[in-house]
Amino acid sequence: MTYYVGLTGGIGSGKSTVASIFAELGVPVIDTDIISHQLTQPGGAAINAIQSEFGKEFIDANGALNREKMRKLIFSDPEFKVRLENILHPLILAQAKIQAISKSAPYVLVVVPLLFESKSYLDWLNRTVTVDCSEEIQLARATQREGLNEQIVRTIMAQQMSRSQRLKLTDDIIQNDASISNLYTQIAELHRNYLKLGQSNN
Repeated sequence: MTYYVGLTGGIGSGKSTVASIFAELGVPVIDTDIISHQLTQPGGAAINAIQSEFGKEFIDANGALNREKMRKLIFSDPEFKVRLENILHPLILAQAKIQAISKSAPYVLVVVPLLFESKSYLDWLNRTVTVDCSEEIQLARATQREGLNEQIVRTIMAQQMSRSQRLKLTDDIIQNDASISNLYTQIAELHRNYLKLGQSNN
């Protein structure tokens, strides 16, 4: 039976970088952000439900989710964020499980930004690992790499679970506020541990 490790962290913490290093080590990676984008592309499985719930104006001319319009809406009222998540999260989880079953490896890494917030993954995953850094670094990375302005990043951070809460709930921590070589060292050690856990799980 495959061992499943959930990877999470706040915006700008470096989840994508960490996931790419695990992938370099040969670990199958399932990214729920990618699944979410697929579900909200033209013809995606979530489009009809989103249009029904929010209206045609939230679907663009190509038939995809109008992300800018939706972002403004969910920032204006957290209730809309919950309504969107109620559509997307069950579909994302189901697709993640389908993809995971198809992987043949001692363990699979599942990247879930809102892992502890959504809670629905915790019964499925065997272990969790959180990418952590200071809030100042999160802010700098998110504004530089993701092209978001500071106000939007701060709003997203405020809506996410706090660092201290996340670190209390996780099994393992990857500290991503030093050099890239330090990051590789931490991941290599965790990789060895997860391989052992995955092999003993079979």
